[in-house]
Amino acid sequence: MKTLIVCTSVSHGNTKRIADAMAPTLDAHVVSPQDIAPTEPARYDLVGFGSGIFTRSFHPALRGFIEGLPQEPDEVPRHSFAFATSGFAEAGPQRFFPPLVKALRLKGFETIDTFSCRGWDTFLPFKPFGGIRKGRPDAGDLELARAFAQRLRSRIDV
Repeated sequence: MKTLIVCTSVSHGNTKRIADAMAPTLDAHVVSPQDIAPTEPARYDLVGFGSGIFTRSFHPALRGFIEGLPQEPDEVPRHSFAFATSGFAEAGPQRFFPPLVKALRLKGFETIDTFSCRGWDTFLPFKPFGGIRKGRPDAGDLELARAFAQRLRSRIDV
């Protein structure tokens, strides 16, 4: 199974740590959106898309990359997963996965599953106090990411 992880990690490296934890289990190559051509994901059996969450949304660089992906024919099965790090849990009005999953579906991807964990967040008004969730993702979060990757691997029949 050929796997690619497209990851935007800008503030504290939270999301890159999660991507790097998943990569060995999936035998995946981790890249940032600016380092890959929009046609490249079509060459993979499974593609992960992840970033930190900024004002209840995935990073603009990741969203822009997805918008620039070519539309693939429906008969070409393409599997994806999405992942995020955030100072807050996805809940109520803070549901950040549905818009990304919809954008991926419009490009011909079936999102198999999603993963999120807390990450160190220095968004205002928390910045003067050192932020929230300092130390996250921690060893437990990285282990959960590896377990998520293992479940993905067992679910994809390529």
